[in-house]
Amino acid sequence: MVPSEENQLVPKEDMFWSCRQSIFAEMKKKFAQVESAAEEPRVLCIIQDTTNSKTVNERVTLNLPASTPLKRLFEDVASKVGYVNGTFDLMWGNGDNVTDTQTPIDQKSDKTILDAGFEPGKKNFLHLTDKDGEQPHIMPEESSTTDDSVQDRFIGPLPREGSVGCTNDYVSQSYSYSSVLSKSETGYVGLVNQAMTCYLNSLLQTLFMTPEFRNALYKWEFEESEEDPVTSIPYQLQRLFVLLQTSKKRAIETTDVTRSFGWDSSEAWQQHDVQELCRVMFDALEQKWKQTEQADLINQLYQGKLKDYVRCLECGYEGWRIDTYLDIPLVIRPYGSSQAFASVEEALHAFIQPEILDGPNQYFCERCKKKCDARKGLRFLHFPYLLTLQLKRFDFDYTTMHRIKLNDRMTFPEELDMSVFIDVEDEKSPQTESCTDSGAENEGSCHSDQMSNDFSNDDGVDEGICLESNSAAERISKAGSEKSSLLYELFSVMVHSGSAAGGHYYACIKSFTDDQWYSFNDQHVSKITQEDIKKTYGGSSGSRGYYSSAFASSTNAYMLIYRLKDPMRNAKFLEAHEYPEHIKQLVQKERELEEQEKRQREIERNTCKIKLFCMHPAKQIMMENKLEVHKDRTLKEAVEIAYKLMDLEEAVPLDCCRLVKYDEFHDYLERSYEGEEDTPMGLLLGGVKSTYMFDLLLETRRPDQIFQCYKPGEVMVKVHVVDLKTESVASPISVRAYLNQTVSEFKQLISKATHLPADTMRVVLERCYNDLRLLNVSSKTLKAEGFFRSNKVFIESSESLDHHVAYTDSHLWKLLDRHANTIRLYVSLPEQSPGSQFRRAVYLKSSGDSGNLDEACERVKGPVGNMKSVEAILEESTEKLKSLSLQQQQEGDNGDSSKSTEASDFENIESPLNEIDSSASAENRELENQIQISDPENLQSEERSDSDVNNDRSTSSVDSDILSSSHSSDTLCNVDNAPLPLANGLDSHSITSSRRSKANQGKKETWDTAEEDSGTDSEYDESGKSRGEAQYMYFKSEPYTADEGSGEGQKWLMVHVDKRITLSAFKQHLEPFVGVPSSHFKVFRVYASNQEFESVRLNETLSSFSDDNKITIRLGRALKKGEYRVKVYQLLVNEPEPCKFLLDAVFAKGMTVRQSKEELLPQLREQCGLDLTIDRFRLRKKTWKNPGTVFLDYHIYEEDINISSNWEVFLEILEGVEKMKSMSQLAVLSRRWRPSEMKLDSFQEVVLESSSVEELKEKLSEISGIPLENIEFAKGRGTFPCDISILEIHQDLDWNPKVSTLNVWPLYICDDGAVIFYRDKTEELMELTDEQRNELMKKESSRLQKTGHRVTYSPRKEKALKIYLDGAPNKDLTQD
Repeated sequence: MVPSEENQLVPKEDMFWSCRQSIFAEMKKKFAQVESAAEEPRVLCIIQDTTNSKTVNERVTLNLPASTPLKRLFEDVASKVGYVNGTFDLMWGNGDNVTDTQTPIDQKSDKTILDAGFEPGKKNFLHLTDKDGEQPHIMPEESSTTDDSVQDRFIGPLPREGSVGCTNDYVSQSYSYSSVLSKSETGYVGLVNQAMTCYLNSLLQTLFMTPEFRNALYKWEFEESEEDPVTSIPYQLQRLFVLLQTSKKRAIETTDVTRSFGWDSSEAWQQHDVQELCRVMFDALEQKWKQTEQADLINQLYQGKLKDYVRCLECGYEGWRIDTYLDIPLVIRPYGSSQAFASVEEALHAFIQPEILDGPNQYFCERCKKKCDARKGLRFLHFPYLLTLQLKRFDFDYTTMHRIKLNDRMTFPEELDMSVFIDVEDEKSPQTESCTDSGAENEGSCHSDQMSNDFSNDDGVDEGICLESNSAAERISKAGSEKSSLLYELFSVMVHSGSAAGGHYYACIKSFTDDQWYSFNDQHVSKITQEDIKKTYGGSSGSRGYYSSAFASSTNAYMLIYRLKDPMRNAKFLEAHEYPEHIKQLVQKERELEEQEKRQREIERNTCKIKLFCMHPAKQIMMENKLEVHKDRTLKEAVEIAYKLMDLEEAVPLDCCRLVKYDEFHDYLERSYEGEEDTPMGLLLGGVKSTYMFDLLLETRRPDQIFQCYKPGEVMVKVHVVDLKTESVASPISVRAYLNQTVSEFKQLISKATHLPADTMRVVLERCYNDLRLLNVSSKTLKAEGFFRSNKVFIESSESLDHHVAYTDSHLWKLLDRHANTIRLYVSLPEQSPGSQFRRAVYLKSSGDSGNLDEACERVKGPVGNMKSVEAILEESTEKLKSLSLQQQQEGDNGDSSKSTEASDFENIESPLNEIDSSASAENRELENQIQISDPENLQSEERSDSDVNNDRSTSSVDSDILSSSHSSDTLCNVDNAPLPLANGLDSHSITSSRRSKANQGKKETWDTAEEDSGTDSEYDESGKSRGEAQYMYFKSEPYTADEGSGEGQKWLMVHVDKRITLSAFKQHLEPFVGVPSSHFKVFRVYASNQEFESVRLNETLSSFSDDNKITIRLGRALKKGEYRVKVYQLLVNEPEPCKFLLDAVFAKGMTVRQSKEELLPQLREQCGLDLTIDRFRLRKKTWKNPGTVFLDYHIYEEDINISSNWEVFLEILEGVEKMKSMSQLAVLSRRWRPSEMKLDSFQEVVLESSSVEELKEKLSEISGIPLENIEFAKGRGTFPCDISILEIHQDLDWNPKVSTLNVWPLYICDDGAVIFYRDKTEELMELTDEQRNELMKKESSRLQKTGHRVTYSPRKEKALKIYLDGAPNKDLTQD
């Protein structure tokens, strides 16, 4: 190399190295930036949108670099939640890292989020709030554009910028208000699933994406004069397609379409087959399009033709007929095979594969005049323009007798060549032209000239084979040329995910506009790829034999739709300017409706909705409503709206009303709005919100009054003035005070309001229930005394000596204590006037105290033999109460002071009959027994009338309300007893254990004691003294006129009573009004649902009652200690209804079963007409409807037999002598099954000495005559009588279990009453014809439905899919 050349190369080499170094330096710099970015700490921000109730539970998560400026934070948040940036504020949700959580974050600041107080590595909670009292503005829909044609073309996904530094899984698709309303990013609109209408949505989207169908539908014009638009199926489809093309929403409803089908809301809950819907909908459209241009549209697009033929293999004679089809059903597996077809092509070949008819299946050939071997098959003659293939994935498993879904893999091509499925060779046969179709059902004999007539009109329209009356060579030539043009392209795959019992449909559809595949899954539309289509082939990896589909993916293709590739016929969607005039008008109409809806939504978003209360000035009842007012309306306008809403026009003038801020929970007036009449409601209420933390009260005044000013920070006090002389508590006066005021200042404030002296004023604060606190420290503040937003105080300012008595001993305290514990009850008295029964009671009591008897007669009786009315008793008892009160007051004044304070007149008022009861209490039990014996018929009739009312009462709809409440004294006669089988399956012990433990605090008795479990207590203590005398409680009654509808002639009492009184004392107070002793009437509490439950626990108080509760009194003997009310049912094992109610009885602790049977005998004779002897019937346990343990005569209740309130027993009449003598015996009910006659014999009881299976078989053999070795038995299922269809019993029961004893699995027969079916194993099952089987099935279905037992297993009754052309289902059920 020469020097000159070397010198020239050096600079070039230097330049190369310098460039290389600069590139390396740049790369190093980039890597350093990437590395530093990776090392930069990141800040996790969690944003909660508090502006809307629908989004308050959603979270947006952003993971941002610490150097992100605050401006960018707001931009990212706005992008993610769909709000316009600048129309919302961000505030701190946690105050750990900042000092001010109430000031919004500065959006315009240049600070980074790290400098602003965000902490890396921790969760930074932010609240998205309204800005300046206005809700954030929703980001305008991206699909709204001025060029309508661009919108109508659906050119693909709309561009949307992503947010840097944001996680892409931050939130669900339906997060924000705007995301629900705005169209999908794909530009397509989804369909809302009404409930189970996914199959409908899939088909509708496929039809919408078919250009030929959509264009033809648009060309059809609806004539409103000829048809109702609501019931017009084509018109509603047209409207739906227009909305799918022009709407800006993410998804639209299909309710108008389904309404045009004649469907109601229940149809939305029925899932149907998409192929079935396709057929039914096409039929309906054809009916609606008759005599229009679209009359043959379905046939032109979807109908193909095929030949069903049989060819004789001896002479070549062929019989055939022409069939049309709208879809081709392809089986997944050949019948009986465990191997599925690998592809659609294989299934198509199998579809046209002929079968050989030979042996017993030979074909009778008309030419040969004999039965010959033949070939039977199908040939495609014509393929439609739109080819529909149904993959028959639903099959029936004859092993399990259930429907199953085949999930086997079956591939399908994107392009399908159908020319290979037309057999040209068949056309060369000369016999084809001259043959007839001997097997044709409707056409009779079909010749080739008929076929040519059938197809002559299809020439210019349809592809495929067309048979004309030309030479065979011409036909073959034409067929051959058309075979090459039968190439189809796939554009719709309808996918089913789930099982044969139910699942979900969605559609994968290719757009002919951009050749992009989309998934239309109800309201969600998204882009998919060819790989996603391949996932719908179905199947799984590996081979599992016959059950392979059970382990395969349940998501697979169910219907495929192909379109013929023909440039001459392939249509494009109509452009907006190409629409017919009526479609342009419809588009305009729908856009206006959508704009109107959008404006309405905007109004809704700007409407304040808040609870409104008002105390009606005339009716004095608190009314409640919902005030809806636009945020821009002024307070004055809002008052007018509230005034009309509460309907006060006739009650008070408008200028006597105003709105104030109100807390309904605390009954507290927070503030009034003086001088703000022109302020917008949005500002007054703090913005538009879905819920507010306060309410509004429409306050009223009289014209001569002025409104009081309520300032924020004040507390409201309701002041009740107490008058000790009249023992009255006045209605409240409202006073406003401040928490920092002292008690002394508060007294001065009250003094001004009530005009009472403050010096002698005593103020008592009721802080909570029965917590009465005297405010006696003048310097204490109200806050220190426990005042809150709303308070209740009692004041008294007399100069009596009561001031000098200790507060808890004072008259004031006792009066307030009585006031706090007194409740008002409404008591319904029996319709009968006090009768002979009470006269007898008074007469019998005369032996104890004749003086008291005379007094009682004076009060209760008039002239001899004439009883006074209840009104007279009420008047006399009231007078007695008054005189008694005055007498005791005088005695108290004459006696010492301690006696006066402890036995004040308001505490000692009692019922007039208490005098009689207290003097004769020692004899009461004996007297009550004498009363019962003296006139048993009268008492029995009363008891019967009571049972008639109550025999069907159960813990049905109010169980949970009653049992979960604190009604310990009356629930279910005795809810605190042994476990009751409740309707909801709960055990009463588990429900009431907490109440029981509280009630028994300090007691030594366990739950097993008779007193606890009996559910009743004696009205008298151990000394024989009436419990009503132990402590006198306030009781005052007066006649009351009930509302209309309470029953004519019904007597009512309004009773004010101290709720600490016991039920026993309460009943004694009611004796003079009822007219019978308390032991001979029952108290029933009436609940809101008008259901009644007896109150029986006499030693418990009325603390569970509240004001205005209703009580019903019914005549009938009340239970004593240790007694139980028992419902007796008759067991009729061979009757259609085996359980029949007889009567209510009373059993007692310690009574033997025989004694209870003796007491039942007269009642059975008189009330039920059953004349029995004591040995002719037995009692046995009743569990729901099942007969259980047989009770032996020597068994004792509570010792051998557990008993509880509302107990139920079976009474069973015996046909002979009682065979059950010992508890070691076992009584089962046997029933013979006769398979040769298809019938069941009657029940027969079998008594076993042991649990041996061998003994059971011996007994069955003995009563039936079946040889022992041929006996087979099975245990019945379900509740007695274990009904089962005679079509199922032979194979459904577990016959002849391999066990040696009855008390082991699978029998578990350990108690009496089990049902045993048995049969002779040598007896053959009767063979039934189809007609006999159907007849039996109808009879069995009717029989079992009447008894309430199942007929057969059916997870859900299927309902046929129908579309009603008149818009409503046919009311004539016989047409079904």
